[in-house]
Amino acid sequence: MAPLRDKFTIHSKAVVCQDVELKGDITIGSGTIVHPKATIFAIAGPIVIGTGCIIEESAIIVNRRKEVMRIGDDNLFEIGCRVESPTVGNFNTISTRARVHHTVRISSYCVIGAGCLVVPTEDEVLDEYTVIYGPAADRRTWSGRGKVQEADLRRKHAEYLRETLPKFNRLRRGEAHGHGA
Repeated sequence: MAPLRDKFTIHSKAVVCQDVELKGDITIGSGTIVHPKATIFAIAGPIVIGTGCIIEESAIIVNRRKEVMRIGDDNLFEIGCRVESPTVGNFNTISTRARVHHTVRISSYCVIGAGCLVVPTEDEVLDEYTVIYGPAADRRTWSGRGKVQEADLRRKHAEYLRETLPKFNRLRRGEAHGHGA
């Protein structure tokens, strides 16, 4: 199979730093922020990222499957995390240095704690409000309490980044086509 052609569709209201590594067919939605040094690789199939996501430094998002990897709205991918999950719902937090294998589908309002490894051998869907934490990747269900405050805080965080990142980084603009294979 020939590798996917580089095709980057970046919404005009997205903030994507120039120093981001993009490969393959990638669509980035309105209001999404991609920090410098982040990596997004659509190796086998395209990646579609929704609105209002924040992808921090050294975060890695990879699609190794032929199906479209769909990432919903308002997700936070923290520094150094690696996500290969074929679907990610809305309002999830993948914490610093967490790793999520391609056998896991993430619903909405989930939290993968710092440094947690989620690598089941069989395909698995994380139920909404699942929290994975600690060195043994223990699980519990979040009550959803504080959800509104969390969303407000994330919106303010995004507002701040939209204002600050362009002052210190060059940005990728609009629709860009790279060299394909």
